[in-house]
Amino acid sequence: MAASVPSKKNPLNNPDMAAFSDILNKEKLVLVDFFAEWCGPCKMMAPILKDLKTKVGNDATILKMDVDKNPALASRFQIQGVPTLILFKNGQPVWRQSGVVAANQLQQVISQHQS
Repeated sequence: MAASVPSKKNPLNNPDMAAFSDILNKEKLVLVDFFAEWCGPCKMMAPILKDLKTKVGNDATILKMDVDKNPALASRFQIQGVPTLILFKNGQPVWRQSGVVAANQLQQVISQHQS
């Protein structure tokens, strides 16, 4: 029998409702990628978001939220299709777009909402 290895779960991937609200309200800018495992375009966003993180550093927190594992959040933010990206500032949505978005466009959006 194989020994189980403790998972190194990234708290920024699929945080629970309380953690999600906490992050949105504590962090200044939070970009949330609402995605699904079965979604082809969503898989294209992973390297884009990784590239974006290297560009924006600590200027924004990037979260990934699986809509199939978090249907209440998907409903709360009226996610109709995936991927849908929403930028929150001080807990409030300030920008939203569905579909694949380039890292430089996301970086521009983040820059526009910094104060």
